[in-house]
Amino acid sequence: MMKPELLAPAGDLERLKVALMYGADAVYIGGALFSLRANAINFTKEQMIEGILFAHSLNKKVYVTANISLHSKEMKLAEEYLKELKEINVDAIIASDPTIVKMAHDIGLEVHLSTQQSTINYEAALFWKSIGVTRIVLAREANKDEIKEIIEKTGMEIEVFIHGAMCSAYSGRCVLSNYFTARDSNRGGCSQICRWDFDLLDSNLNNLTKEKRFSFSTKDLSQFHHIEDMIEKKITSFKIEGRMRSIYYVATVVSSYRKLIDSILNNEKIDESLEKALDKVSNRDSTSHFYNYNEGVETQYYNNRIEPSNQDFLGLVLGTKDNMIMLEQRNNFKVGHEVEFFNAHETVSFKIEEMFNENKEPILEAPHPKQIIYIKSEKKYDPYTMMRKRVVDNENYL
Repeated sequence: MMKPELLAPAGDLERLKVALMYGADAVYIGGALFSLRANAINFTKEQMIEGILFAHSLNKKVYVTANISLHSKEMKLAEEYLKELKEINVDAIIASDPTIVKMAHDIGLEVHLSTQQSTINYEAALFWKSIGVTRIVLAREANKDEIKEIIEKTGMEIEVFIHGAMCSAYSGRCVLSNYFTARDSNRGGCSQICRWDFDLLDSNLNNLTKEKRFSFSTKDLSQFHHIEDMIEKKITSFKIEGRMRSIYYVATVVSSYRKLIDSILNNEKIDESLEKALDKVSNRDSTSHFYNYNEGVETQYYNNRIEPSNQDFLGLVLGTKDNMIMLEQRNNFKVGHEVEFFNAHETVSFKIEEMFNENKEPILEAPHPKQIIYIKSEKKYDPYTMMRKRVVDNENYL
């Protein structure tokens, strides 16, 4: 089997490093300009350079999103920006506007076509190939047979989303956000109107009383059970959505898919805890959506949508010294709790027997956000290892 690229989101420099340390082969990031995440922190030029150097030191890649819809007045600025990206040695840009595609190709940048172009047939893919695009990020609406046909008839690199949020429209081609909040989805300002709750009225404008107000939000995407099939179809890159997500989300999702992919390639038994970790880190239901012809009412929320807050992430390891793990608290935990430490290489169950505050004084509980805690342990853990509630056995977390 061909080994696919595992591509992760990185909303800032810390998340870039976490994604790569936890098993991603490449990351996609947004710069200060022309990126479809206007409310993200995004990267300065200096941060991009540091991130690229870090990735390349690990023989991994960085792609920069430039997938905004371009206005005429921005063309000169776009060209200058793309030249800058070429100078700092980005591995590719992700673009949707034909003008940016042509500019980037002329400058010598590798161009991946954004999912914003909603490509779902091989003729469209061949067109983009003819003007210099090397990889197509397919629309999330493409099913498995369409993907197979596009790969076979184009010979192009094909990238598909395997995990994360779904758009209620065709990949951002939506104007609800514009009308409700004056924020343009196609300029990076989507306010996710589809996730709002609405009053539902009958033909006489009378309110229809329900247990919960109406919504038409999509459930999340998870291709966990289709990864082997996707590998067999020779898909080039498996993409995780979520540049706005936390380091814990990025670490959990990336490490779970990394281990799943490696297990399949090595003909090893798949660890049941991987899917459970994915289920717990998200707070929305997930399905395979269009890939397995699963589109329909079962892929949407309408009423009674519940999104509980996830508090499984307990602490971030800062280092280990003298049989003591030093970590930064992220959620409440106590002596006696059964937890686990995980990173890209291992997951280790652990029961907290003793812990101390920053003054090395014994404590029974860690209730304060970002408090520095020391936990007694003979095993050493590298920085950026994370501590969470046990995935398989949460009933022991009291």
